[in-house]
Amino acid sequence: MDFNEFLRTMGSGVLSLTRWIGRKMQSQMVHAVGGPARARVIFLFGAVLALASADAATIGAVAGQLQPDLGIDNTEVGLLNSVTLLAGALAVLPVGFLVDRVRRIPMLAFSIFMWSAAMFWSGLAGSYGNLLLARVALGAVTATAGPAIASLTGDYFPARERGRVYGYILGGEVAGTAVGFIVSGSIAAALSWRWAFFAIAIPGFFLARTMLRTVPEPKRGGGSRLERGALHLFEEHGQPADADLEDADVREDELAHQKVQERGIEPDPELVLTEDPGEMPLKSAVRYVLRIPTNVTLIVASALGYFFLAGLSTFAVVFVRGHYHVSQATATLVLGLLVIGSLLGVLVAGRLTDWMLRRGFLDARMWVPGICYIGAAVLLVPGLLGTSLTPAIWFDIGGAALISAANPPLDAGRLDIIVSGLWGRAESVRTLLRTVAQALAPLLFGAVADLVAGFTPHQAPIGTKTGGVSHATARGLEVSFLLMLIPLAAAGVILLRGRRAYPRDVATAAASEARARAPGPAGR
Repeated sequence: MDFNEFLRTMGSGVLSLTRWIGRKMQSQMVHAVGGPARARVIFLFGAVLALASADAATIGAVAGQLQPDLGIDNTEVGLLNSVTLLAGALAVLPVGFLVDRVRRIPMLAFSIFMWSAAMFWSGLAGSYGNLLLARVALGAVTATAGPAIASLTGDYFPARERGRVYGYILGGEVAGTAVGFIVSGSIAAALSWRWAFFAIAIPGFFLARTMLRTVPEPKRGGGSRLERGALHLFEEHGQPADADLEDADVREDELAHQKVQERGIEPDPELVLTEDPGEMPLKSAVRYVLRIPTNVTLIVASALGYFFLAGLSTFAVVFVRGHYHVSQATATLVLGLLVIGSLLGVLVAGRLTDWMLRRGFLDARMWVPGICYIGAAVLLVPGLLGTSLTPAIWFDIGGAALISAANPPLDAGRLDIIVSGLWGRAESVRTLLRTVAQALAPLLFGAVADLVAGFTPHQAPIGTKTGGVSHATARGLEVSFLLMLIPLAAAGVILLRGRRAYPRDVATAAASEARARAPGPAGR
């Protein structure tokens, strides 16, 4: 055997081994989520969230190129993400209304297609003004994701597993952040920031087509739940999308509802719905969901958590480069480690809160995220103040993991306290307020950083090359991040203080659901 033949044999062996490992990993992942049918839905829903988070992270990853190329500062970089979020906030309430009334899968697929088109426009923008307009269009079509996925998740998956399932789905959001930071940052470094936008736009067209062709519309209210071990989606083995199940079968998996009934917790009579929630006008629905105490608590806490994440994702790469005096490649690697920590956080927290709920810890979906937010704020202080990358990065990874860990129980908890006929509109209200917070974050983070930078002498650290992130910019971002830890910790305090209302609001949702399913004028 000559040397070339040896190389070909080795290459073939490595390729075969890689394929075998890939098949084993795929098999394990499918088993973990509960079967092929569930894996398909979870993967596609996660991919939708990945697109939105990849876009926001891409702005942060290419900020170092956008600033000199378009002649903009930190505040203007922050505005690029802010206008996207504000446009989404304006569109999300009518979208939530449609989510509760029309078929959600076609609506979601169309929004993904338009998202990809807007991303291409962003890459083609020839000036900051054109890029800003493209970002406005992008925000208008991303408003569908939150309400649609919340409603579809509630209808596809049993309530006893919602924390775990949301952990898997939100893993897509974290993975999208990784793509935005690592892949887009690498493409921008090798080619330009324009190609970074093109690269993440292309998969969206394929995702829209796959969503439309392979995921059927589930029956509202739980008639199409996918149990563990399901091999096919319901339309593929003869069960139509509008097939009815017995009410007891639909409700038996509502774990939180069962627990409040076992404890004899009474609902709030003023909040038990006496009308069909699916027929409520938008204004009445919004007013109703804002009267639920736990829902308001979850909205405020979630908004504060995403506020910090939005600012972090926009300026993280710039901060790491300037604060620790490292290259773009090293900064991208650091952000990759933070993403891994975040992924572990969402996967563990969802399973943990489901386990706690099964064992009688009724308010676990309030306790766990509350502690996570407070713990994250504590861990990030030494991470941000440390001047050496090696010890500081472990605090940062821990903080990122805890911030992300708060999201699965919060998302699952919202479905527990809202009647299913209002899931879309309730999520749109939450998304509206959360999006406003996210939109303000890049502007405030950037504005504080620029203000502090204006008082900081512009000097390059000894031994570094000029042309990188300035000392003043790095110092400004450090102060900005530290100040914004205050609302992050406040989110945890709000959750812990508001946990007492959760059991009664779950009981109220259960009573409203039972009344809505009962025969008669108020039933469906």
